[in-house]
Amino acid sequence: MIEPQPAVQPQPSNATGSARGKKRRFGGTEAQIRSALKFYKVLAYLTGSMLLLLCGELIARYAFGQYLFAGGTDAVTGQPHFLGFADAEPAGVLGGVNLSVAVLIVHGWMYVVYLISNFRLWSLMRWPFAKLIILALGGVVPLLSFFVEKKFHAEVEAELAANPQAPKRY
Repeated sequence: MIEPQPAVQPQPSNATGSARGKKRRFGGTEAQIRSALKFYKVLAYLTGSMLLLLCGELIARYAFGQYLFAGGTDAVTGQPHFLGFADAEPAGVLGGVNLSVAVLIVHGWMYVVYLISNFRLWSLMRWPFAKLIILALGGVVPLLSFFVEKKFHAEVEAELAANPQAPKRY
């Protein structure tokens, strides 16, 4: 009589029992991971740049009492105001667009999209939760997004190169 065999033959495990014997698996295909990596890279640079602009705007506001305005009329002289800094209190420009507030709003929404890109990359790579926290801090700490992006970009490339069979899902 023929003995039944399992459909998948068990692989010999590592004799040391370390994690090295485990097969690395990703949460998506290589194309999906590279797409997520590119999306993350673009958002990391945009969010980092907006954060630096936000820091400059906050320094101008709280250290010097100035807002960045575009358009409007100078409140003191009555001359047209094209683009530049004006007093925050009392209002130095009548009408016009307060670009300082626009920088705050744009950075806030850009950070939300940046968090989405972080989550996408993190979930496709199946990293520990601590890496998601480090990725998220990149959009909050000035200049950190540039360094974190470089580190994680290299790490993703190295993991994809070291595990060519891992992303094959389909």
